[in-house]
Amino acid sequence: MGATTLKKQSQPDLSREPRPQMDIVVVGHVDHGKSTIVGRLLADTNSLPDGKLERIKAYCQNNSKPFEYAFLIDALNDERKQGITIDAARVFFKSESRDYLILDAPGHIEFVRNMVTGASRAQAALLVIDVKEGIRENSLRHGYLLSLLGVKQIVVLVNKMDQVKYSQKVFNEISNEYSKFLSSVDVLPKQFIPVSGFHGDNLTTASPNTPWYRGVSVLGALENFVMAEPADELPLRLPVQGIYKFTESGDQRRIIAGTVQTGHAKAGDEVFFSPSGKKSRIKSIEAFNATPDSIRAGEAVGITLEDELYVRRGEIVSLVSTPPQIGKRFTSSLFWLGKEPVRKGDKYLLKSSTTAVDVVVEEIKSVFDAGAFRKSEKKEIGSLEAGKLTLLTKSAIPVDLAAEGELASRFVLVSNHRLSGGGQFLSIEPDDEAPLREKVTTRNIKWHPSKIPPQKRAEQYGQRSSLVLITGEKTSDRQALAEALEGALFQGNKIVYYLKMGNVVHGLDGDLASSNEYRSEHLRRMAEIVNLFLEAGIILIVTAAELTREELENIYTVIGRVRIQTVWLGKRTTDFNPDLHFGVSKAEGVRAQVNAVARLMKDRGIVWDPDKK
Repeated sequence: MGATTLKKQSQPDLSREPRPQMDIVVVGHVDHGKSTIVGRLLADTNSLPDGKLERIKAYCQNNSKPFEYAFLIDALNDERKQGITIDAARVFFKSESRDYLILDAPGHIEFVRNMVTGASRAQAALLVIDVKEGIRENSLRHGYLLSLLGVKQIVVLVNKMDQVKYSQKVFNEISNEYSKFLSSVDVLPKQFIPVSGFHGDNLTTASPNTPWYRGVSVLGALENFVMAEPADELPLRLPVQGIYKFTESGDQRRIIAGTVQTGHAKAGDEVFFSPSGKKSRIKSIEAFNATPDSIRAGEAVGITLEDELYVRRGEIVSLVSTPPQIGKRFTSSLFWLGKEPVRKGDKYLLKSSTTAVDVVVEEIKSVFDAGAFRKSEKKEIGSLEAGKLTLLTKSAIPVDLAAEGELASRFVLVSNHRLSGGGQFLSIEPDDEAPLREKVTTRNIKWHPSKIPPQKRAEQYGQRSSLVLITGEKTSDRQALAEALEGALFQGNKIVYYLKMGNVVHGLDGDLASSNEYRSEHLRRMAEIVNLFLEAGIILIVTAAELTREELENIYTVIGRVRIQTVWLGKRTTDFNPDLHFGVSKAEGVRAQVNAVARLMKDRGIVWDPDKK
């Protein structure tokens, strides 16, 4: 649907610095007068194009309709016919100090999705309540949604005061009741203003009809809103959208591309990748037919690094000094648009920035019931309802929290390939992998990489470093496959080594008992040894009995998922899906298994024939 843009036509003054712009959303129940207030505000501040007001009045006269200021922004035919705002209309006006973008969001229950879209871009909000009709269900829903979306600067306009003869008593009753509700959902409005949108009372100047009101006008309230910190002054957040390499004409650049959400950086800055925990320095900044020396919020850019790192889409690039937080279990807000309610145990796809990860609902903490005017004890979040819940992602992801106001605090949930809800990360809760992630992050920040980059080793050795992790039933002959694979790769002139878990347990882990009590620490230390081998460009083979998905996730945390190939022997007894699965190992079947693993390694570019590379 289209949106109306109203702006006073004038020649730009190119000699002046760009004026700051504040985005403000206007919300409220249908017919409570949002569009009328915005239209009158435009008219009273001389922000309309020449002749616009006269054309709308002529339109009303020609169609035998009473004139309404709402028609100044309700551009769609359906809106004029029905008298409701469908889209989030965008209108511009100027005060002496700054520019404003007003998002007039729809109040009808059927268009809450549009209201959320408008409010998600706003720095502040005007919430409109019809003094005669009083607080309605959507008045409550919109107030709670503003809280969930992180809009902290809110002014409530009690509208149509002319219809109650500008009664201070009625105004106070509405204000007190709605203040109590907003307090229950952790919203503290800056003030309540008695207004009449149609007559213009208290919109731009103090009204003589409300001598008992001593506060500022709506325009004054807008001027009192505090501008958000410029996006490029916030911590650097560059979600990795893709990695590109161009091999023609000897071009060896490996370009990491994405759009800068917030912050800025320059060539030479040390950057950190989350959640992998890798670091390097920006070698160059790439753009079409240009090589700029810096990047800023809003720019689509490519960067190259001094070190060749294996990173994936969905990682977040930050400065080493200000990385995002990393977690798997989150307390989150959620506004739900799906047809089926959200229940404990439900599974969805969570998307945040360029990250996409499977997620399960662990707990419904609270549900906001707009009809009952309170939070309820319901254990499901229905369509057009909001609440708080605990989410557990399949793997750790980088996030910022809502209290920090970063874009990375926002996420959406996808169900059956359809965007079905959205919310913010409120806090990170403990999970079993958290201590290990902290150790790995510290290790990576302190890590001193070799001056020989991984790509040079790969070209020299004719292979890419990788771990082949062979697990399976305790009774399966994992060692036979490992030894045969090591021999075949060695005969193919590959640099390969079979590391037995027993060598680790009775060597480096000599200070620990070999019992199952210390299994997780044995695996952690094994993974750190493997990481050293992989940094040296070697292919490593490791065997371990009956690894679980949780144990494998811990190994991924230490080494990185991209460098691990998994093989299971025998009957499946744990809960993860390996890259290859063979039945019970028999001597005559080992050769076929080795060939299958070798094909997997060739398909993934881990090994290759020198004359074919």
